[in-house]
Amino acid sequence: MASTGIDYVSNHFPQEKGVGAGKPNYDVETHRDSDSITSVHDSTHRKLKPRHIQLIGIGGTIGTALYVQIGKGLLNGGPASLFVAFTIWCSFILAVTLCIAEMVTYLPISSPFIRFAGRYVDDAFGVAAGWNFFVFEAMLVPFEIVACNVIIHYWSDAVPAGGIIAIILVLYAAINLLAVKWYGESEFWAALGKVLLIIGLIIFTFIIMLGGNPLHDRFGFRYWKSPGSFAELYRTGSLGRFLGFLQCLIQASFTIAGPDYVSMAAGEAENPRKVMPRAYNAVFYRLTAFFVLGSLCVGIIVPYDDAELTAAFRNSEPGASASPYVVAMNRLKISGLPHIVNAMVLTAAFSAGNSYVYCASRSLFGLALEGKAPKFLTRCTRNGVPIYCVLIVLAIALLSFLQLSENSAVVLQWFVNLVTASQLINYAVICWTFIRFKKACDAQGLDRNTLPYKGFWQPFAAWYGFTGTFVMAFVGGYTVFLDDNWDVPTFLFSYMMIFVFPVLYFGWKFIKKTKVKKPEEVDLYQDLEEIEEYTRNFVEQPDQSAYTRWMDKLFG
Repeated sequence: MASTGIDYVSNHFPQEKGVGAGKPNYDVETHRDSDSITSVHDSTHRKLKPRHIQLIGIGGTIGTALYVQIGKGLLNGGPASLFVAFTIWCSFILAVTLCIAEMVTYLPISSPFIRFAGRYVDDAFGVAAGWNFFVFEAMLVPFEIVACNVIIHYWSDAVPAGGIIAIILVLYAAINLLAVKWYGESEFWAALGKVLLIIGLIIFTFIIMLGGNPLHDRFGFRYWKSPGSFAELYRTGSLGRFLGFLQCLIQASFTIAGPDYVSMAAGEAENPRKVMPRAYNAVFYRLTAFFVLGSLCVGIIVPYDDAELTAAFRNSEPGASASPYVVAMNRLKISGLPHIVNAMVLTAAFSAGNSYVYCASRSLFGLALEGKAPKFLTRCTRNGVPIYCVLIVLAIALLSFLQLSENSAVVLQWFVNLVTASQLINYAVICWTFIRFKKACDAQGLDRNTLPYKGFWQPFAAWYGFTGTFVMAFVGGYTVFLDDNWDVPTFLFSYMMIFVFPVLYFGWKFIKKTKVKKPEEVDLYQDLEEIEEYTRNFVEQPDQSAYTRWMDKLFG
């Protein structure tokens, strides 16, 4: 990724007074549609520090998938398929990051990519993108709460499930209804724990593969040779190995994320023109290292036909029981460490749910700012928290109590399955929005070399990211078409959001009579004056705490 290092200063607007350094965010934004002009206040506060932004992107992405669910990919495709699939998908995430980073660092506003979809493409496109992202994030909150409940039962069933769910909901409410800096601080520490865990597990893998284990077994890459590098899935021979790889690629496409979580914090970041470019670069490279090396590690420490790992997934064992790392620890007679892994996996699940509450509430807030959701949702507390948006997300999180009934738990899984394609749709939206953004820049003579961040290999990277994410959105549920696997609920769960997205788009388009915007008609300068005024007048307040200064320097 490349950043020009040049602070973009627009000459399109005269400098005005009233939006100074004393205000943490811009005050009023005006948006136009075909019928009216409305003014909506964005009262969020810019209180997220550089270290918060850096870790939020990691915190929202690294959940139980990197430590536990990745083992399912190993069973399906084998170690080589898992490693290659995760490596390839990181290239698509790079393309998405290049697109979103350039747009967001230019205009770091609340819920940026959702609102850019409406501004640079079509208002109806923004509606579909925004509600798609909101539903996706909101429905993952109860899922992660249930995951926390299951992980805790790795140790004991003494605590009632209802009590655990209630405690987690109260904690999410406390963190997200206070000032945003408390959300940033909680995510910083939770994400730091995730980072330390994956680094520790990578080091653990290196040590035990060289014989540093109680059995003194120097196994190296033994499991890549026996039972082999590629597992067969659904079919035998080359086709079976390809289907195994494809299943690993599908898993990677739903597992590796990052740039969207960083972007959702843009409207509440301190000095975003300086902070966001570094955050995008750092988050991408760190996540790539963690996911690629993590996929390599699990293929080293456990064979893809391991009986304990297979049984753990077949029987839906709780917590870290299905983690390839814990399976390896049990085989090598390493005691104590599995409990530490389970504790950190619990932290990962809690943090992921916390990030989903934040991102879902901010996406709903962004829709309201653009007039695509009820206006009362734009109201913020004096600490800059969009209170009604957060409360709605927490209300949806009450669905986690469905876990108390075995039959209702199936219903909860249905909700999650309904939105599994939403993330890929979201990435395709980002890439397409950038393509339109670049066309508008070219048509209106806006030199991208003067932007705070300019991604390389554009627009080819955008087309690459768009093609990959768009195709994979349709591929994810392909197994329903194999043999006698046809099942109407499974088909709907896999493809519902793909059907809902165009319904939202054409429905809003029909009702509001919106048009696809021509490049020369796109408003590239809306909100720009406020952002630049804030940037010119921003004065960094040095923290008196030596500890905080050290942490900001280390992670900023």
